[in-house]
Amino acid sequence: MLAIIPFDTEDEAVQLANDSRYGLAAGLWSRDLSCVMRVSRQLQCGSVWVNTYRAIAAQAPFGGFKESGIGRERGEAGLREYLTTRNVMIDFSDEVRDPFAIRT
Repeated sequence: MLAIIPFDTEDEAVQLANDSRYGLAAGLWSRDLSCVMRVSRQLQCGSVWVNTYRAIAAQAPFGGFKESGIGRERGEAGLREYLTTRNVMIDFSDEVRDPFAIRT
């Protein structure tokens, strides 16, 4: 099934596309790369397919926005879902400093 909604401007098309509780994927058909890049940055979805649909690659992250899922699967972004980032700062200086002062 395919739903088609007519629009007059690019901004209206983006607004129509984003006016949903879901945001898994979008499909664009165009030969204008500038338009594709501009519109794809504005779409609230996890995947944007251009001149194709449902093409997948193991290294490409997959996941949605809004009520279409949390997080990403596959690729480096999917791997990050299983990792925890931690920052450890160690001061090796001999100088005694206020431990609560913000230092750069």
